[in-house]
Amino acid sequence: MPLFVRDNDMSMLNVTLPDGTVKEVPVGTTPLDVARSIGEGLARQTVAAYFGDDLVDASRPIESDVHLRLVTLNTPEGLEIYRHSTAHLMAHAVKELFGREVQVTIGPAIESGFYYDFYSDTHTFSPEEFDKIEQKMAELAKENLPIERQVVKSAEAIKLFNEMGEDYKVELIEDLGEEEVSLYRQGTFVDLCRGPHIPSTGMLKAFKLTSVAGAYWRGDEKNAMLQRIYATAFTDKKELKQHLHRLEEAKKRDHRKLGRELDLFSFNDEAGAGLVIWHPKGALLRTIIEDFEKREHFKRGYDIVMGPQILRTELWKTSGHFDNYRENMYFTEVDEQSYGIKPMNCLAHMLIFKSKKRSYRDLPQRYFELGTVHRHEKSGVLHGLLRVRGFTQDDAHILCTPEQLDGEIKKVLGFVRDVMGIFGFEYELEISTRPEKAIGSDEDWERATHALKSALDDTGLPYEVNEGDGAFYGPKIDIKLKDALDRKWQCATIQCDFTLPERFDLSYIGSDGEKHRPVMVHRVILGAIERFIGVLIEHYAGNFPLWIAPVQVKVLNVTDSQAAYVEQVCEELRSEGVRVQADLRNEKLGFKIREAQMEKVPYMLVIGDQEVAAGTVTARHRSGENLEPMKPADFIRFIHEECKLYH
Repeated sequence: MPLFVRDNDMSMLNVTLPDGTVKEVPVGTTPLDVARSIGEGLARQTVAAYFGDDLVDASRPIESDVHLRLVTLNTPEGLEIYRHSTAHLMAHAVKELFGREVQVTIGPAIESGFYYDFYSDTHTFSPEEFDKIEQKMAELAKENLPIERQVVKSAEAIKLFNEMGEDYKVELIEDLGEEEVSLYRQGTFVDLCRGPHIPSTGMLKAFKLTSVAGAYWRGDEKNAMLQRIYATAFTDKKELKQHLHRLEEAKKRDHRKLGRELDLFSFNDEAGAGLVIWHPKGALLRTIIEDFEKREHFKRGYDIVMGPQILRTELWKTSGHFDNYRENMYFTEVDEQSYGIKPMNCLAHMLIFKSKKRSYRDLPQRYFELGTVHRHEKSGVLHGLLRVRGFTQDDAHILCTPEQLDGEIKKVLGFVRDVMGIFGFEYELEISTRPEKAIGSDEDWERATHALKSALDDTGLPYEVNEGDGAFYGPKIDIKLKDALDRKWQCATIQCDFTLPERFDLSYIGSDGEKHRPVMVHRVILGAIERFIGVLIEHYAGNFPLWIAPVQVKVLNVTDSQAAYVEQVCEELRSEGVRVQADLRNEKLGFKIREAQMEKVPYMLVIGDQEVAAGTVTARHRSGENLEPMKPADFIRFIHEECKLYH
């Protein structure tokens, strides 16, 4: 028997599905009813629906003819709704456990799960309470409470939340300034929310609270400090288990932990927040990467340049940074003249271009600088090497003719491909378009965006569009690396800029003898060196490939009688460019091997009486694999050959 039966007294309407099928249904039918008419399996998976372009609850009545697309759990949209509903479940559980002692604020879904921010002046959450909260969440999910949307007058909602003692919800409603707002209820819990949400709490099967941190209300340091509980949720327990395993692996790979253990870098409150102090091994690692960068840029026709750390504030006003980026800058005064400490390297590069008359035959000009910059980041977002206040970018600016632009963008894309291949990274691409706060004409923005899209289209590289997230002076291609745990990291970027050359009145003489305006491409390959090294540490879990390992070889003696030969071997390796250290401590060999493995040194050379007598070395890889004894010269060739595999 069909689910929908025409009743002479009942109005009917047409629902058009994505495949073109048209269903005639009674007014008031819900998307969940439509899903059930197709199959019970589909109904169990349906969490929301699109009425045309509007995303709505699966329980929303259909009141007119509509193009309907069901949203299921196995889609990115469905998972986001599922996680947001789990955030409400967590808030519900917290309110059940702590009542008016805790106020709820906001709880969005995020890429890896969700969080909810709570305020309390009497209770501090700790990880030890997570089990109790999760248990209450499971109880509420088991009750299979319907999640119901209700639209009410804002005044009514304010009255309700005032009575509940939820000051933050009242503030949100007042700031919205809307006549009506939507509330979502499940059992005794009610929350202000646009939605949509899953039909009932019974769908929530697999969730886990992961951490708690402080967060300022609305991200403003002047506001109250909230307690943010992070959590994750998946549609089945197997996926959750896999995700939790990845989180544990991420903890082991945390670059801050490994940075301390490998003695690479540190931070010190006496120096200042967000300022990296590089230790010998870390500075060496950084030097190896920077030297590699210089070689790769020379091969591709770039010229190394250097700009000053501070430039007059008037220049930053000309560029638009003062009006559009000032909150991220530091300023100082010299001889009663205001200066801006550079957050970017582009200004000096434009001054180099402008220092003499240029012909079209001189273009493109490719200026490369390992430029140290400083940006004011809020203390709450600082995170090891990944978010700092002082950092060095592998920055370059290409000034070219409009006709050369397409080729230059493609060359940069090729540069990114080559370098990421060397480091073993896969990556995704995204075009970020004009933000609300921007300079330049609509025409210039359209030309710049078209140039980036056209280059990607020609190369056949897939990309997503990230609306409104470009730089204030131009659109950009963002390259997001994928590490060994399949996490994404923003590093390389390519920005197309018609605006700053106009503001700085840059020009070249064309083949017609007239002045023309160049186009500027801002680009980084690795991005911030600090951030990239942080990503590398986590990607490799500190086990750097031989070619970038700060210490490639440790030479270990068995007894003091081999010390002279150890020094001889070290000198021979060092003279051939191998980064080597001797361990001549009066310790057991097993202890020294374990320490070298903990330091993640790629190779250990064990020297005993037999090696001294034969003039050989016995190599042991950090994995535990032993190589056949060989002459030091043969081992040097072996090391150089292995390095060539990576670089």
